[in-house]
Amino acid sequence: MDRNAGSFVAIRRLSGGSSCHDPSPNTYAEVVAGSTAWIGRGFSCVCAQRRDSDQRISFDLSPAQECCLQRLQNRIEVPYDGSNGEHQEALKALWQVSFPGTELLGLVSDQWKEMGWQGKDPSTDFRGGGFISLENLLYFAKNYTKSFQELLCKQNGDRALWEYPFAVAGVNITFMLIQMLDLQAENDRAFDILYCITFKLMDHKWLEMHANYMDFNAVIKSTRRQLERELLLEDIQRIEDMPSYRFLDR
Repeated sequence: MDRNAGSFVAIRRLSGGSSCHDPSPNTYAEVVAGSTAWIGRGFSCVCAQRRDSDQRISFDLSPAQECCLQRLQNRIEVPYDGSNGEHQEALKALWQVSFPGTELLGLVSDQWKEMGWQGKDPSTDFRGGGFISLENLLYFAKNYTKSFQELLCKQNGDRALWEYPFAVAGVNITFMLIQMLDLQAENDRAFDILYCITFKLMDHKWLEMHANYMDFNAVIKSTRRQLERELLLEDIQRIEDMPSYRFLDR
């Protein structure tokens, strides 16, 4: 994963003293997009205002949007901790929804390789994406089960001899979205839904490009370009308006 790629956004609070739990009506966060950043209208419907003192485009977030942004940022900052009981249970839950009826022999087991982890201990693969990457996989599995199983089992299309590893691809997608998005959400699950769309879009690109394992980075880059185009479409007002949303099945 390339940690130098992606966009950046500077968040500056315009007035102090408020919290996410008790936002003041006069409190806003100014989100200033850097030269390589872009704002996805489908991810946050906020008003663009060009400041006289700044040639870059700024966005004022409402208190509700600021709270959602803060919650998402808090999620992103949580690393996966193999000794944390909550994290362990989430990993077990992922196995259960992925392979219902198949008993998991342990949190460290060769069984995990069947899901596309690099080794017998999935915790070593979460370094780039953190705990939110596990939450994303679990959300995908529970809310878009048909699409999740299609990707997990590589059910669609003319597949390559050397396929991308499903679980590791999922962590990479979380990492990519964290880098490229301004992370302004009007609901707490916007990021999770966008993750599901991106995973299906990535697999669509994989088949379209007749890719194999060595082409994974090129597929990720193509997926990112497609997301950028879709999120900047004039008629995109919410996640469900994105053209790639049609790939998802529950």
